[in-house]
Amino acid sequence: MVNWIKYRSTLVALIVMLSSVIIFTKCMNGGKDKAGTDSGLDFSAYAGSASCATCHKQIFESHIHTAHFKTSAIAGDNTVSGSFDTAKNVFNFSAGASIRMEKHPDGLYQVAYINGVEKKRQRFDLVIGSGTKGQSFAAWMNDNLVQLAVTYFAAAHQWSNSPGYPDRMAFNRPITSRCLECHATFAQVIPRPEKGNEAFDHKKMILGVDCEKCHGPAARHVTYQQQNPNEKKGQYIINPSSFTRRQSLDLCTLCHGGRLQKIKPSFSFMAGDSLSGFFNLDNAPKNADNIDVHGNQFGLLAASKCFVRSETMTCLTCHDPHKNEKGEVALFSQRCMGCHNEKIAGAHICKMTSGIGSQISGDCISCHMPEQPSMAIAVMLQGGQTPTPALMHTHLIKPYPEEARKWKIKSKL
Repeated sequence: MVNWIKYRSTLVALIVMLSSVIIFTKCMNGGKDKAGTDSGLDFSAYAGSASCATCHKQIFESHIHTAHFKTSAIAGDNTVSGSFDTAKNVFNFSAGASIRMEKHPDGLYQVAYINGVEKKRQRFDLVIGSGTKGQSFAAWMNDNLVQLAVTYFAAAHQWSNSPGYPDRMAFNRPITSRCLECHATFAQVIPRPEKGNEAFDHKKMILGVDCEKCHGPAARHVTYQQQNPNEKKGQYIINPSSFTRRQSLDLCTLCHGGRLQKIKPSFSFMAGDSLSGFFNLDNAPKNADNIDVHGNQFGLLAASKCFVRSETMTCLTCHDPHKNEKGEVALFSQRCMGCHNEKIAGAHICKMTSGIGSQISGDCISCHMPEQPSMAIAVMLQGGQTPTPALMHTHLIKPYPEEARKWKIKSKL
């Protein structure tokens, strides 16, 4: 990893020129950030999350069911969503041109046909996405990764054209290290500047966003703890509970902060580092209405009054990264009520409380964080004329009057 300290003055000057209004400094604590790792780590520094199970069995067994952990995996019958049954395994691009999802003795394939004649086949090698909203798929071409043309769209339970892909059969969209940085814990990049592309070592990847993404590479930690079983304090490991507000937010913003322009190699950033040392951050104020509901959850959260008025709120205020809490509306609502209740002086109480009573405390999300369409995840379904977007809960927390009206009607049924 490049030592960012020697570039500090250049970065500061650049940020000042870009913007005089820095949203992060308005919303986050100003405490000095704990120094992050800067040691040129490679695959040998990682232990893999399975090594955590011995000492942290309960947390490990809970975490492996989360969307984070499942956000990438080796492709196989147990990880690829979507049907391979005849008539359900086809996506037609145009008259006579189609891709079929097929099972062969050596693996799963996307096979391109023109007028019934096979023209190309590419194997499902990696699954990208937990399947909550959908899955895209990657194939190895030597030591490069490319995205396959057909995606699985969970909301419609069918195959679709991959988001942003041309409306034709293609198997050549490169998958970059920045893509993998948010869908994997680590990938060893093979530098090839003369070719102008990125290659990866097949055998040196840790798929999924697992323990070491947030706690740091653990090989040294595991070795030490095994050799010193009576040592109760974890050594050579990062404990995010000790982070400043900014450090905690930066860790999540790495993948939930929209399109970030990197200035250091992917996988250089480690938990505890300052994001500004690794990316050019656009700190100019943005209209939250123009932020897509997918990908930049932090941008939406940062525009919310809940966040702006708080000195301590982070993503972990509402989310437990060790548990799969998808769909647990009442649980998230109780976390809202932790701040928005009558026992706290000056707390903002929902105006519908007096008319509805305690029932309202079970569902804050539907009215204040409703599902909205994402243009970033919008696919062309079979026979469709316009892209179909995925629906995702917005992180712009505020009253949505139309959603409140729907909720009132629904609550009376």
